[in-house]
Amino acid sequence: MKTPILQFGTSRFLQAHADLFISEAMERGEALGPVTVVQTTGSAERAERLKGLAVEGGFPVRIRGIENGQPVDRTQQVTSVRRTLSASADWAEVERVFVEEADLVLCNTADRGYDIADEMDLLPEDVPASFPGKLTKLLHARFRLSGSGMTILPCELVSKNGEVLRGIVRELGSRWYKDALFDGWLEKEVIFCNTLVDRIVSESLSPAGAVAEPYALWAIQRVEGQVLPCSHPAIVVAEDIGPFERLKLFILNLGHTVLANRWIKQGKPRDLMVREILCDVSTLDYLRSIYEREVIPGFAAMGMADEAREYVATTLERFANPFLDHRLSDIAQNHEEKMRRRLGGFIAWSGANAPTLKSIMETAA
Repeated sequence: MKTPILQFGTSRFLQAHADLFISEAMERGEALGPVTVVQTTGSAERAERLKGLAVEGGFPVRIRGIENGQPVDRTQQVTSVRRTLSASADWAEVERVFVEEADLVLCNTADRGYDIADEMDLLPEDVPASFPGKLTKLLHARFRLSGSGMTILPCELVSKNGEVLRGIVRELGSRWYKDALFDGWLEKEVIFCNTLVDRIVSESLSPAGAVAEPYALWAIQRVEGQVLPCSHPAIVVAEDIGPFERLKLFILNLGHTVLANRWIKQGKPRDLMVREILCDVSTLDYLRSIYEREVIPGFAAMGMADEAREYVATTLERFANPFLDHRLSDIAQNHEEKMRRRLGGFIAWSGANAPTLKSIMETAA
């Protein structure tokens, strides 16, 4: 059984996003092929999840929310995952699949996924500690044993994630192997694509599966020679994915932070969900006003008025999802940094006259 897609990470997000898209496309004969999933950490919880991913009949993803004004509640079985491995327990087989089968690598490795602080200056004899370390060692094995190129699609929420991951891999490669031929191969034959993923996946199912909203987007930067996982309505391949990043950051994420700030200013009442705080008419009007008077005009000044209006409407529908347990306490984590990137970033990018957003930042300082 050949699996041309190798996925690092067992996250509920990947289950309800890439794995689901590939499964749907396989039914239409429009996918590269099935997936092998690799658990990158030693987490016992993730190990249990791993067992449920490749079972006969697949795992469930439940789509719940509002779509085009209508309630949606459906369950789909994901059958794209055909093999599961543990990096710590099955390294030899991970390397074999990486070298002999894979044409495409997907990854989603959590908040510290690109952290290489635990990597030593010398090549470790066993499995590297970090995901970039594991990827570097596997790429070197592919370089030695087959020399064929491949495409890597990172799904971490890091701006220019492909470029960032490529830089880390080349740094580790230079440190560990000191081989100009390997570095040249990485540059010419391995395609790291920048991507943007956008779907709220609110909870995990046991042992595997997830609950997600209907909305989904996977924006992938177009690069000559790249391999794509499948054709799917939620996948957009574009020369520049910057506009998609700005819509998400400066509308969806900005709205979340505005609501979290209001929740904090109100004295952090009970553990409210986004949908619950918007049941308050004054809060909904407040958010709508920011979008209409400050955010959309800012996008309009940058030639994106229509895209912003459409995305605002979709965002408000997503926020109102009656099934989505999206806690403001979670959104409020790292609040100051989010204010800087989302509100301050929008003002700096658009040059918008945004008195409410500026006031929020000033009073929070």
